Amino acid sequence: MRLAIFVGCFVVVLGLVKAGLVPSSLGDANLAWVALLALVLSAPLSFVLLRKQRDVMSEQISGRIAGVKGRLADNQAQEDAADDAARAH
Repeated sequence: MRLAIFVGCFVVVLGLVKAGLVPSSLGDANLAWVALLALVLSAPLSFVLLRKQRDVMSEQISGRIAGVKGRLADNQAQEDAADDAARAH
């Protein structure tokens, strides 16, 4: 999705450059200039527009981490119980 936002910004900036509303380049770096402007525009746009997807992904990841931590705690408890039983004999 970020790539799509960047490509959209690149097309818009390229159109603005061709229309003469934005300076065309810094020296001979026309496409690099357009890419830099598109990057500067797409970063805050993706931060705002992709907030919902970022929150959903964060919830999924935190759920997975909680599950892994729970399994790890269970495994450690089994190891501790086996160790305690071995020491008791």
